[in-house]
Amino acid sequence: MDTVFIRGLQVETVIGIFEWERRIRQRVRIDLEMSADVARAAATDSIDDALDYKAIGKRIIGFVGESEFLLVETLAEEVAKIVRDEFGVAWLRLSVSKPGALRGADDVGVTIERGERR
Repeated sequence: MDTVFIRGLQVETVIGIFEWERRIRQRVRIDLEMSADVARAAATDSIDDALDYKAIGKRIIGFVGESEFLLVETLAEEVAKIVRDEFGVAWLRLSVSKPGALRGADDVGVTIERGERR
């Protein structure tokens, strides 16, 4: 199976457990790998036969930008559901992180895998 990916997607959102975090917007970073069979799209050279990463990215940006979750774990699960349910992705690996959230670390977050690679 082939993989279509989006790396380093950055979105401002309300995320965090502390009171001060509920009053501001913070940047989250999203990395997404999705199973896809790219052979047909390559043969036809048509977006209609491809997994449309632009449409997926726009949907994620809209959802995350409007969300107000406490945990990155919850945000990751909800984004994964959208990608699988709305775009028919059988398997994905998704990382959601909060750059600069932990002093001394570049980034902290979670990585989840959902579905089965076919």
